[in-house]
Amino acid sequence: MSVPPFNNALANHRGQANITSVLILLIIIVGSAWTWNHLDFDTQDFVIDEVLPVLFLTFVATLGLWMSIRNFKRSKNILKRRDLLIHQFTKEKSPKKRFDLAIELIELNNYKSDGLESISEGIAEVLIHTFKRSLGDKQHRIKGIAASHLGVIQHRESVPLLMKALEDDFAYVRSSAALALGRMRATEAKAKLEYTMKEDWDQTVRSRSREAVERMG
Repeated sequence: MSVPPFNNALANHRGQANITSVLILLIIIVGSAWTWNHLDFDTQDFVIDEVLPVLFLTFVATLGLWMSIRNFKRSKNILKRRDLLIHQFTKEKSPKKRFDLAIELIELNNYKSDGLESISEGIAEVLIHTFKRSLGDKQHRIKGIAASHLGVIQHRESVPLLMKALEDDFAYVRSSAALALGRMRATEAKAKLEYTMKEDWDQTVRSRSREAVERMG
């Protein structure tokens, strides 16, 4: 497939810009080295003892300020995006689209329930709906995702469902259920998790079950 002329021109422009940047950097390095070598020893000592520490502190302060501003803007954009997705979730009627929105919200929220309280019941409803309707080889990963995300929103009413999922035919679903129970510190599932962490044939399931038990203390 041929590359459009516009893309070729853009690539050439970027290549020329990169070459120019490298040349400028080389000129600065060479010029700085030449200037340094032509300074007298007293001036060099002054630069090392007085100027460089100030420049370093200025650089650190500027970098810290820039990172703070960047993190603030990023957090603001995440909150704005989260509010938009919450609004879309409340208006959406399709279970499939609601499920996709719920997963995107939880991932955007860094797998935390804070800030999702207003729609936590709606998320739980669509996750349980998806969990129960996801059958067979092709949908076991969706079923597992639904199970683990129930733990993120701390939906205690789904504990019996998750305990039953520890017996699922698919190891991914069992490990996801163990993860969710651990996230909720569901002590009522501790005995079953202790059994699973010793007897399940799958190493990931055993590991997730052990982690869940350890969270419960």
